[in-house]
Amino acid sequence: MTPAILLANPHILWLLLILPLLIAWYVWKHRNINAAMEVSTLAPFSKIPQTYKSVLRHIAYAMQLAAIACVIVVLSRPQTHDAWRTSSVEGTDIVLAMDISTSMLARDFKPDRFEAAKSVARQFVSGRDGDNIGLVIFAAESFTAVPMTTDRALLSNYIHELKMGMLQDGTAIGDGLATSINRIREGKAKSKSIILLTDGSNNTGNIAPLTAAEIAAKNGIKVYTIGVGTNGTAPYPQEDMLGRVQYVNLPVVIDEPTLQKIAQMTGGKYFRATSSGVLADIFEQIDKLEKTQMDVKNYSQTEDDYMPWAIAAISLFCAALLMRLTILRTIP
Repeated sequence: MTPAILLANPHILWLLLILPLLIAWYVWKHRNINAAMEVSTLAPFSKIPQTYKSVLRHIAYAMQLAAIACVIVVLSRPQTHDAWRTSSVEGTDIVLAMDISTSMLARDFKPDRFEAAKSVARQFVSGRDGDNIGLVIFAAESFTAVPMTTDRALLSNYIHELKMGMLQDGTAIGDGLATSINRIREGKAKSKSIILLTDGSNNTGNIAPLTAAEIAAKNGIKVYTIGVGTNGTAPYPQEDMLGRVQYVNLPVVIDEPTLQKIAQMTGGKYFRATSSGVLADIFEQIDKLEKTQMDVKNYSQTEDDYMPWAIAAISLFCAALLMRLTILRTIP
């Protein structure tokens, strides 16, 4: 849908009525500009050709009139009108469920798991044009950080601003999954998916992970689970007696059987991310999720749209002036 063009000062267009007066004055002026002489016949002058300069003189004046008309339009302030526009796009409903427990600060990823996950999630969001995406964060509790939205900039900025310690420490995978289901279950898209990213195993919360998976399956929601962490050991943050943070190599413990079961029950897929590069590859695979037609509403604001007319006025005036100073130049 093309935005409507409106005028902020439409009454200014009444000034266009001076153009016929200027044309009439120009015709009258050129009829009386030369001395007159009465003769019996014009036959001897009939074969004298009309010079191109006489034609260019009229063209130059027409260009000046057009420039005046453009200036009048500029003064009337043409604008594109703000309006809601609905467009049909290919999209799906997605919720990102991100673990923000302190174990995500482990440095087997660069710079750590938490920052690597944020970076890859932002890239994923920026490439999902038209999708309805929400963000859920969880640790010992879960929280809807961003409701379902098509505003990718808003979502990307929020992910960038995520800080460790926003929730009480722990890993409540079941609660995080349940909150995500509540966010997405009412969506209009036929394809609904949850991307659950965690680096541990469920050790707190009110809902068991497999119970939440059953609810997701009943609602036709796919769950793609991602276990984050290298194989073997990784440097985890630990506080000493003085409260200073030190990094100690500890075994990486991810409840892969549960994450695999969640994905299997819901028709999703389980991935193991052992590095930042592998995590990015995983999100590229998930980026190929099934899509469906959905309507998206966009709001466009009112903006002045006078520049084309101003450029035309300046161009016409300069061209006419150049012609008078060169080709049409007269010697006094």
